Amino acid sequence: MSDGPFDVFALIIAIIAFIIAIKASSQTAELRRRLSSLEETFHAQRPVQPPRIPADVWAEASATTSTAPPPLVPQAEAEAEAPPLLATEDVSPPPLEASTEADATPPLPAPAPGFEERLGTRWVVWIGGLALALGGFFMVRYSIEAGLVGPGVRVFLGGVFALALLGAGEWSRRKESISSIAALPIANIPAILTAAGTAVAFATIYAAYALYGFLVPATAFVLLGLVALGTLAAALLHGPALAGLGVVGAFVTPILVSSGKPDYWALYIYLAIVTAASFGLARIRLWRWLAVTTIAFAVLWIFPGLDTSDLQVAPHAFHVIAGFILAALLVVCGFMFGPTIEDGEIEPVSSGSLGAYLFGAMLIVLSSAHADLALIAFTLLVGATLLVAWRAPAATGALGAAAASVFVVFAEWAVRANPDMLVLPGGPIAGIAPTAIDGAVTLHLVMAAIFAAGFGIAGFLAQGRSNSAIIPVVWSVAGVATPIAILVALYARIAHLDRSIPFAILAVLLAAAFGAATEALARRETRPGAMISTALFATGTLGALALALTFALEKGWLTIALALMSLGTAWISMQRPIPFLRWLAAIFAGLVTARIGYDPRIVGDAVGTTPIFNWLLWGYGLPAASFWAASLFLRRRGDDAPLRMVESAAILFTALLAFMEIRHFATGGNMTSAPSLLEFALQVCITLAMAIGLERLRQRSRSVVHNVGAVVLTAIAGLISVFGLLILENPLLWRTDVGGAVFNLLLLGYALPAVLMLLLSYAVAGGRGKAYANTIAGGALLFALAYVTLEIRRFYHGPILSTGVTTGAEQYTYSIGWLGFGVVLLGVGILVNSERARLASAVVIALTILKAFVIDMSTLTGVYRALSFMCLGIVLVAIGWLYQRILFRRQVAPPPAPQTST
Repeated sequence: MSDGPFDVFALIIAIIAFIIAIKASSQTAELRRRLSSLEETFHAQRPVQPPRIPADVWAEASATTSTAPPPLVPQAEAEAEAPPLLATEDVSPPPLEASTEADATPPLPAPAPGFEERLGTRWVVWIGGLALALGGFFMVRYSIEAGLVGPGVRVFLGGVFALALLGAGEWSRRKESISSIAALPIANIPAILTAAGTAVAFATIYAAYALYGFLVPATAFVLLGLVALGTLAAALLHGPALAGLGVVGAFVTPILVSSGKPDYWALYIYLAIVTAASFGLARIRLWRWLAVTTIAFAVLWIFPGLDTSDLQVAPHAFHVIAGFILAALLVVCGFMFGPTIEDGEIEPVSSGSLGAYLFGAMLIVLSSAHADLALIAFTLLVGATLLVAWRAPAATGALGAAAASVFVVFAEWAVRANPDMLVLPGGPIAGIAPTAIDGAVTLHLVMAAIFAAGFGIAGFLAQGRSNSAIIPVVWSVAGVATPIAILVALYARIAHLDRSIPFAILAVLLAAAFGAATEALARRETRPGAMISTALFATGTLGALALALTFALEKGWLTIALALMSLGTAWISMQRPIPFLRWLAAIFAGLVTARIGYDPRIVGDAVGTTPIFNWLLWGYGLPAASFWAASLFLRRRGDDAPLRMVESAAILFTALLAFMEIRHFATGGNMTSAPSLLEFALQVCITLAMAIGLERLRQRSRSVVHNVGAVVLTAIAGLISVFGLLILENPLLWRTDVGGAVFNLLLLGYALPAVLMLLLSYAVAGGRGKAYANTIAGGALLFALAYVTLEIRRFYHGPILSTGVTTGAEQYTYSIGWLGFGVVLLGVGILVNSERARLASAVVIALTILKAFVIDMSTLTGVYRALSFMCLGIVLVAIGWLYQRILFRRQVAPPPAPQTST
C-alpha cells in the first residue's frame, strides 16, 4: 500500500462503503424478521370477537357494575362497538387491572428512523469503530517509520490497545444487557468496539510473527487461531456487524502492515486461519454473504505473487488447497458440515466456492509455466471437485468450472511456444526436441488420461442417481466435452494439426466408449434427464468419429467431419426430440461455414488439377449433401431457426460447389486467374438451374429459406448475365475466341441461358408477382436475340467477333435473322396460345422495323436495301393476315330476315 494520503483515504472510503452495504442488508433482514414476528404475535393474541349483546341487557349490566369500564386503547378504537363476552347475566366489563396478557393488543411497530437518526445513531458509530482500528494500524506504521519505539514496544502497545477495545466492547455489551433500554435497530456500539479490537489483535500478532520474528510459526499459528476463534464467538453474540468488520479488517491487515520482502508461507497460513473462522461463522449463522465475501478476498490474495519472476508455487498451492478444503467442509451444502439442502438442487454458493479455488489453481499453473507442483495441485483439486460433486449435488455446478479450467490449461499448453514440441508419428528430430518421455510432456499426458477417464466415467455413472434432471445433464456434458477437448488440445500440441494415425486410433476408442455408454443408457428405465444425457453421449460418439477422420486424413476432412456431425446430430434429434440437438446441428453447420470462409479452397494449393473429381467435390459436395439430408430430418419435427440455418448452409454449399468447380474447370486448376466467357456462361446456366430447382422445391416445402434462396440465386444470375456476359466478356467488345460454327461459347453463353430464363419465368408464374416473371422472360428474349445476332456475326467473321468490317450482306442477314426469329415466336405463340410469346414476337418485329428504317436505309445499297424492305413488308402483311384470320377472326352476322306483314 502506498504511503500517500490519497491511497489511505481511498482505502478508508472503500472499506466504509463495503461495511455500510453489509450492515444495511443485515438490518433490512432483521427488520423483516421482527415485523413478521409482530404480525404472528398479533394474530395469535387477538381475542375472539364476542356476539353482540342486546342494548337493554348491556344497559342493565352497566348500571349494576361498581367499576367503570376501562378506556379504549387507540388500537382498539375501531372495535369499540364490540362488547366483551358476557359470561353470566350479571357480568360487567372487567376493569383495566384485571385484563390478562392474552387480551392485550401489541403496540404498533415504531416508525422507520429518519436521516438524522441514522446519522447520529448508526453511521457515526460505524465510522468511529473503523477509525479506531485504522488509527491503531497507522499508529504502528508511524512508529515504524519515525523510529519512535522499538519492535517489542510496538507489539506490546498493539496488544494493549486491542485488549482495551475488546474490554470496552464487552463492558458496553453487559451494560446494555442489564439496562432497561429495549433493543433497537441502531448501530451496535459493543459490536463496533469488539470488531476494532479484533482487527488490531490480528494485526499485532501478524506483525510480531512476520515483521519482527518474535514468534515462531507454531506460536503464531496458535495465537492467530485463538483470535479467529474469539472473533467467531464474539460475532455470535454481537451479530453481522462484527463479522463484516472483522473479516474486512483481517484480510486488509497484510496490506496495512507489510514488509519489504513478503513471506508467502506466513501470509497464506494466516489467511487459512481467517478463512476457517469466517467459514465457520458463516456456517453457524447461515450468512451466505460472509462466505461469498471471504471467498472473494481469498481469491484476490492469489494475484500479488503471480506476476513475479521467482514465483513461489508451494505457498500458492497451499493457499488454494486449504481454501478448497475449508469450502468443501463448511460451505458446500450437504457434503460434510455445510448446510442442508433439498435433493437435486444446485446451490450457487456451493458450486461457486469450489469453482473460485479451481480458478486460482488454474492461474497458478499458467503463471508458473506449467510447473510440476502446480500441475499436481491442480489435478488434486479437479479430482476433489468430482468427489465433492458426486456426494453433494449442490456443488454440481462446479463441474462446469472444472471442465473449463482443464480445457484452458491444456489449450494454453498446446499453443505455448516451448522447445519441447513433438511431432508424431515420426517423432522429433534427434538433438532438437525432447522425446515423449520428458517430464513436461509425460506429466501432461498422465493428467490428460486421468481427467478424460475421471470426467467420462463419472459422467456415465452419475446417470440415474438424482431425481432432478439438471444434475445428470451437467454430469453428461462434462463427461462428453472434457475428453474431446483434451484430445483436441493434445493433437494440436503434439501432432501440430497434421495427419496422425495414433490420435485417430485414440479418437476411435473414445467414440467406441461413448457409443457403449449411449447403448447402455438407452436400455435403462426412464429417469429424469436420461433422454438428454443419452443424446449428449450419442453426440459425443459422432464428434469423436469426426475427429478420427480429421486426425487420420488430410486437413480438408475436418470440414467433411463437421458436416457429418451436423447430419448425425439431426438424425439423433429424430430419435431423441431434444431442442438442444437441433441447435447443435445448426452450430456444426455454422462451424463448417466459418471453416470455408477461412480457406475457400479447403486444402489450400492441394486441390488438384482434375476437373470435377478433385478436393472441391469432397470439400463442398459432401457437406452440401449432409446439410440437405440434415434439413430433411429436422423438417420432420417443425420449421424453426435451427432448420433454417441448416437449409441456408445446404443452399450455400451447393452454390459454392458449383461456382468453385466451374472456376477450377475454367481456369485449369489455377483458382486465382481472371474470369472468362466460359466461366461466366457456366455460372449463369448453373445458377439459373438451381433457381428453377428451388422454385419447384419451395412450392412443396413452403420454406422461407427456399423462397429467399431462389430469389437470391435469380438475382446473382441476373448480375452475372448483365455484367459478365453482356459487358465484361462480350465477344463483340473484347477479343475472345468463341469456337466452332454451331457448338461454341455463344450457344453456352447466350442460347442456353435464354432457354433457362424462359423456364424460370414459367416456374415463377402464378407463385410470384407478374412483374417478376415478366422481367425474367424479358431477359430470356434479350439473350435469345443476342444469340441470333452473335451467331450471324460468327458466320461472317469467324471465331473472333470483335474484328472486321460489317458488310451490306451482313446487315441484311441481321434483318432477316431478327425477322425470322420474330416469326418463329409468333408461330409458337399461335400454336400454344401464349400471349407472352406473341408479345415477344411483336417486340422483335418492332426492333426489326426500327433497324430497317434507321440502319438499313442508311447503310445498305442496291439490291440489299430493296430486299430488306421487301422481305419486311411481306412478313408484316403475313402477320396481319394471321392475326385477322386465326387469332382474332370475327364472324359476320347474317342479315336480318325480311319482315312479312300478316
